[in-house]
Amino acid sequence: MSYHFIGIAGAGMSALATILKEQGHHVTGSDRILNNIDVANINPDQIIVKSAAIPESNVELLKAKELNLEILTYPEMLGIISKQFKTIAVSGCHGKTTTSSLITHLLKNTIGTNYLVGDGTGGTDKNSDLFVIEACEYRRHFLKYDPTFTIITNIDLDHVDYYQDLDDIIDAYQSLVDNTKETIIAYGDDPYVKRLKFKEVLLYGFEDTNDIVCKNLVQTKEGSSFDIYIKDEYYDNFFIPHPGKHLVLNTASAIALCHLLDIDVAKVKELLKTAPRAARRFNETVIGENIIIDDYAHHAPEIKYTIEAARQKYPDKPVIAVFWPHTYSRTKMFYKEIAKALKLADTTYIFDIFPARERKEDYQGVTSDLIIKELADSKKIDFDTLNKLLDHKNSVIIFMSPRDTNEYLEKYIEMLK
Repeated sequence: MSYHFIGIAGAGMSALATILKEQGHHVTGSDRILNNIDVANINPDQIIVKSAAIPESNVELLKAKELNLEILTYPEMLGIISKQFKTIAVSGCHGKTTTSSLITHLLKNTIGTNYLVGDGTGGTDKNSDLFVIEACEYRRHFLKYDPTFTIITNIDLDHVDYYQDLDDIIDAYQSLVDNTKETIIAYGDDPYVKRLKFKEVLLYGFEDTNDIVCKNLVQTKEGSSFDIYIKDEYYDNFFIPHPGKHLVLNTASAIALCHLLDIDVAKVKELLKTAPRAARRFNETVIGENIIIDDYAHHAPEIKYTIEAARQKYPDKPVIAVFWPHTYSRTKMFYKEIAKALKLADTTYIFDIFPARERKEDYQGVTSDLIIKELADSKKIDFDTLNKLLDHKNSVIIFMSPRDTNEYLEKYIEMLK
């Protein structure tokens, strides 16, 4: 088959294109960033895969419609591929990328797997019938997939530009559960997960009512160790070289899957010690006595987890949060919760809201000042005033946003040097 990707430079799109190419298909692509958008790229024999960011006025898209070509969205194309494998769909409002990246690491180095992770990494294994995918709940996209196994790391209200309320998002997850052919692995301590109806499920968490229970957690600067009990029987002790209680839970879900797939626990234990971090998940840079952390966190729970992880790893350093709010709708709905999480830091700096797909005129009065007013020690910051951060010596500086912060990080690092 011949596929043409419009918007191929996006992380998910490029990884999806890579998978199709490795499967032997002919793949081409265009993107505004690559400066190669041209109506001549469109041919009668192609299937078009378009990014959600592509406007209807795109000349290639208009040409494809003129030729009556099949036009698929990213989730539709991923859904087609998922039908070819025993797909492991990693879902949840927080922790999808970290968990799917960890599972990929464990399976690649044991029984093999195909994979597509939300940080833009993807690959194939011709000898494997497994496929690990990150299954996003946005606009119910994950219902286009065909999972054999599903992991649910948690449920929370998000994407309030689409979901009406918690009942609406729980309904979406219930549909995902109903669409799963075999076992669900779900975080059993979550109050909203508890509202789901399962046919076949393994629940994990810290509470003794779960099938898979984390006990005897020990958190140090070096990482976290904990025991796993399965059906009330001791399974083994595990260590992960990363801070954060949330990562213990993500790891527990991966251990549960490996147990379900009958992977040698000794191999799992060793591989956990070498598991890499997903892109922009607590990625650290050391400049002198300062630790700079780049993290994708943008919901209140993620902000809380990231700051707590920094406290665990660097207990003797002040923690400075540099937060870039993402979308007006999320800020309007959750500014109080976000501020409460940011209070865990010693000092907070806030950028103006990044609008993403939204328009400022549709959200009158919604600015980052909503968050700032909730905090006693918070300051406005922008690209031109990053020098404010130079006041902080021997500190942990955490940049948090789903938006790429490279430009800001690079400028700050250059000023430090």
